[in-house]
Amino acid sequence: MTSIDRRRALRAGAGAAMAGALATGCAADAGPDRTAQDRAAQDRTPQDRPASAASPSAAPPRPAPAARRFPGQPVEITHGPRDRDRVALTFHGAGDPATARAVLAEAERAGAKITVLAVGSWLDSHPDLARRVLDGGHDLGNHTQRHLSVTELPEAEAYAEITGCADRLRRLTGSIGTWFRPSRTQYSTPLVTRLARRAGYPHVLSYDLDSLDFTSPGATAVTRTVTGLIQRGSVVSLHFGYADTVAALPALLDDLDRRGLRAVTTTELLS
Repeated sequence: MTSIDRRRALRAGAGAAMAGALATGCAADAGPDRTAQDRAAQDRTPQDRPASAASPSAAPPRPAPAARRFPGQPVEITHGPRDRDRVALTFHGAGDPATARAVLAEAERAGAKITVLAVGSWLDSHPDLARRVLDGGHDLGNHTQRHLSVTELPEAEAYAEITGCADRLRRLTGSIGTWFRPSRTQYSTPLVTRLARRAGYPHVLSYDLDSLDFTSPGATAVTRTVTGLIQRGSVVSLHFGYADTVAALPALLDDLDRRGLRAVTTTELLS
């Protein structure tokens, strides 16, 4: 039995569970835009949240990996080396938690690692997902606190957006995260890049392939866009908050496997 056959057999057994999770979670998802519940949760402090969501374990886990500089890489990274059979699938961390868990589970069944750029207000509402990402061996980073158009904000407000999410990540994981990606833009500006570096991020993570999954074009279209444009070293932009993305992932990962491309964290892509 080939690796693809084994993967398909595993997915067949897990498909019913995934469908059940998505049935309740995906219909109401609005992607990066926050719901009223998310907005209310943003204003709560950790002390205000239920104890079950914030209680530390008896033996606190080790702090998450910190952001670090990659010598030879530009300050704004759009892709990795073109001479290695590796790609990075990066996900904007927002939306219904059921879709997030479904993406993580599917990636892990396929032996893939991903990079999650989490929105701080999303972490306020779903703090357990920070450790869930890390426990799966994935990268976790910062996608601003409220997912505003950070490049259009005044300096002080833009800096608060970056550090607000960094503070959430540090509180939940012991680290500000390995990456920063500006919200609502593919590319940074000199100001936002400077603010990110001041906050502790040596690089700004962009991407060279936009899946356009946030337009909800259907799973087939998402798969076709990514597989038609991906190449060695690509950094792909995807989102947790869309059912099309979850549905597209099995075929997308199968295609990468057939082509000998391995989905790794952005840290591994550049290492």
